Amino acid sequence: MITQGYIAMTIFLALMAFPCLYRAYVGPTATDRVVAINVVTTKVTILIALLAIITDQDAFIDVALIYAMMGFIATICVSKYIEKGNLM
Repeated sequence: MITQGYIAMTIFLALMAFPCLYRAYVGPTATDRVVAINVVTTKVTILIALLAIITDQDAFIDVALIYAMMGFIATICVSKYIEKGNLM
């Protein structure tokens, strides 16, 4: 019963990632696009963690942590680029 709840949450989060992808594609400003990509990264991280729970594979948790760190660093780099116009 609990596994079905995790599967339902996984499907719901996967479907809710599409409006964020749309906002990232259409977003009127660069800031909207950065926030949308950050939200998608967070949702994918949670999806990987839910997949680890559903399949009982502990290695996926490590993948989710690395993906979250990469998403955080990418968000910081892009935000700095937008703010200052260069990376250094």
